[in-house]
Amino acid sequence: MMSPVIHIYGAGLNTDRPAHTAVGELKRKGWACAPIHPRDAGATIDGFPIRPFLDDGLSPRVIVLFLAPERARSVVRDLIVRLDHEAFPLIWFQRGAEDDQSIEALESMNAPYVVNDCIVEYTGRNKFSCSIEALPQTFCLQTASEDGDGCSVWTVHSSQDAQLSPPTHALEWVGSLDDLAYSQHTIPRYIRSLRIQDESTHALAKRLTKPEP
Repeated sequence: MMSPVIHIYGAGLNTDRPAHTAVGELKRKGWACAPIHPRDAGATIDGFPIRPFLDDGLSPRVIVLFLAPERARSVVRDLIVRLDHEAFPLIWFQRGAEDDQSIEALESMNAPYVVNDCIVEYTGRNKFSCSIEALPQTFCLQTASEDGDGCSVWTVHSSQDAQLSPPTHALEWVGSLDDLAYSQHTIPRYIRSLRIQDESTHALAKRLTKPEP
């Protein structure tokens, strides 16, 4: 559990779901979370932005699946195709997400995985907390302009106080500063092309933020 960021598939805005509450539990132990839920993307859980999917170019180290087995299988299959097998992330199947085909595939790769345990219970039972300073996390959001003029609105937020509902206009991209630095999605790649000499990713993101009216 050395990763400062935990990617959580199935974490959306339904507060009754264990995936939702897990985000807050892990945050209180010092981890930054990357919830992934296509329907609720662009909103936040405990200050962290919900992504619609995992961008190409990113290298997650811990992935937790709060999914039905068939959906977990689809995610694992996609990860096997897209990610480096030599640095494959730990796949944590929450109880009820276990899928025999996925586990067989991971075992054939000698990839790490966990079954029959809950990540929140595990960290509590072992008194684990994040050993790498990860909070607060800065993240960026790009949506279509409310004016309908074909422009986009770029904003920067902090996990310390962000409380965002799903965007009322099209979500174009959302991610942390690390995502901005490494994602191969079209928008982060374009944003990086705007960097001036010796400019940090954080300074770049802030410079492009739409000023308050």
